[in-house]
Amino acid sequence: MCRAVLEADDLELVAAVDPANAGKELYSIGIDSSVVIVGAASELAADSLDAAVDFTHLEAARENLTWMAASGVHGIVGTTGFNDEDLDGFRAGFTSSNCLIAPNFTIGAVLMMRFAEMAAPFFESAEVLEFHHENKLDSPSGTAMMTVQRMAEANSDWLEDPTKTHVVEGARGGEGPGGIRVHAVRMRGVAANQEVILGTAGQTLTIRHDTIDRTSYMPGVLLALRGIADRPGLTMGLDALLGLS
Repeated sequence: MCRAVLEADDLELVAAVDPANAGKELYSIGIDSSVVIVGAASELAADSLDAAVDFTHLEAARENLTWMAASGVHGIVGTTGFNDEDLDGFRAGFTSSNCLIAPNFTIGAVLMMRFAEMAAPFFESAEVLEFHHENKLDSPSGTAMMTVQRMAEANSDWLEDPTKTHVVEGARGGEGPGGIRVHAVRMRGVAANQEVILGTAGQTLTIRHDTIDRTSYMPGVLLALRGIADRPGLTMGLDALLGLS
């Protein structure tokens, strides 16, 4: 993320937060910048920055977003797992600045979700398979759950799962909104991939997106940074910035 901002002619990197490297210059971890890393967002001077990007974990993100809202800093958030209470709090808190939360900043993944939503009314059954690296802690992914939610909202009439006998418990995956099954794979060698399979009489449609490395998130994050000032309050997902909503 730091490299992406540094390489953008219209953006300026003014701060970096990482508890594990607090006190070091970015140069020391291979990034061409003399910015000194701090250990927490609360150590930053809010009047020195316009927007902050959060790719952390749930508890840290809650603290960071509370600080952003209170400090008038726009928030771009890729952390997932927020509950309805969290989102209500963000809606109430972001009044002097704005916030965008997206389960996935990869533009291809956003389009995959949209295509699945568009296809849903024309099919009778669907399942979602998501594949992530071995260090991902949550399951299913936020992207998978948002995909299923949008498909369920687009079609409320899915075929019921016919399974009666479970030889291995959980083999049919988890049941998401609308009864759509979700399968999560955690495997070394994988970055982040997702496949949506829809079926009806005599045909199936497969929509798949593959992430090769983390640079795939950067165009979406930069798009959000450039557009966040024009999105009052809380925005969920990149769709609006891509003209998809």
